Amino acid sequence: MSDFGARAKAQFDRFFPERQIYHRSGGTVKYIALSPAKQAVLATTTAAVGAWCLYATFSVVMTGHVASSREAENDRDFARLQRELQEAKAREIAARSEMDARAKQFETDADLLEERHETLRKLLLVAGGGKAEDAMVPDNGRVFMQASLEEAEPRQSRTGYIDETAQPVAYRGKINTLRAEQDNILAETEETAVARTEEIRSIIRMTGVGSAVVAEGGMGGPLVEIDATEIVRSLGARDPAFARRVAQVAARLQEYRALSQVRQALPLAPPVGVPFRETSGFGVRFDPFTGRVTHHRGLDMAAHDGAPIIATSPGRVVFAGVKGGYGNTVDIDHGHGFMTRYAHLRSFNVRVGDRVAIGQRIAAMGNTGRSTGVHLHYEVHFRGRQINPVGFLRTGRYVQQQS
Repeated sequence: MSDFGARAKAQFDRFFPERQIYHRSGGTVKYIALSPAKQAVLATTTAAVGAWCLYATFSVVMTGHVASSREAENDRDFARLQRELQEAKAREIAARSEMDARAKQFETDADLLEERHETLRKLLLVAGGGKAEDAMVPDNGRVFMQASLEEAEPRQSRTGYIDETAQPVAYRGKINTLRAEQDNILAETEETAVARTEEIRSIIRMTGVGSAVVAEGGMGGPLVEIDATEIVRSLGARDPAFARRVAQVAARLQEYRALSQVRQALPLAPPVGVPFRETSGFGVRFDPFTGRVTHHRGLDMAAHDGAPIIATSPGRVVFAGVKGGYGNTVDIDHGHGFMTRYAHLRSFNVRVGDRVAIGQRIAAMGNTGRSTGVHLHYEVHFRGRQINPVGFLRTGRYVQQQS
């Protein structure tokens, strides 16, 4: 046996010497002999049981501590999640409020845009005399007026989902674009009205009526009024700047419409429906009967006997009969202060009160009254004063060439 084994055995024998346990009972003594091996087994078993008890106790203590820590951590996590949930709900409420506000704002803007659109439509239709084809707006503007709102994307339902990042921006851009287009229509309409008004003024001046008379405006006859007050009434508070702009353009359109009616009354067509020649002009001349200097109040035009005499502008017949030296005569009132007279007629085809259109046959050329031959004596009156018909005839030829 080695020294290590011997020393180990000596230590074992010292810790676990053979022991005897005596037990006295009823005068009898018994003993139990415990060999070193049994003592070692018993000690080992006792140590193992004690170690296991210590381990179990430690495990229970540590498990409880860990469980408490985890429960506390879970409580903290739950409280954090509760706060995050409340914050998310608050953000959701704020987002819904903002989306509702944006939806309401968009609806308000869309309603105002439609109201502006309807205002423009009414204004332009009134300017066109109630006819869409005569509306005072350039072609591209008229196309826009018909299609702008139809081409816009459908408005979202308030209860539906609205993309708060993309759609409001897109809608706002579309609304701003339509607003700009409507403003452009007003500007173009005003420019067109001004241009046409000046064109009519130039035509009236060419007739010889005079620029002073033209400048007076309101030349008599029915007033063609554009009631801008009624058109922009609902827009006054919601969009005052646009309402003022519409009122300004309405004033331009009213001026144009008034002068346009005057333009329609101008007797610019030739009064003879076949080729003719001028035989005596307007103004000072030698009277063919007396040979004295007199003032000729009209224009004499000769053609064949019975040549058609036509109305030079729309109007109403106010006289049809014999008028002194004029012979058979027809007078037509064209409104706005204009009246034409057709004299020395062979016969006439109209009666007092008849409405006649431009170019309509009203009589036949003849030689009645104070006349030296077959011809038409033609006069143009403005506010009771004779105007040289040559200016009207030349203006009529110019307008025909331009058109």
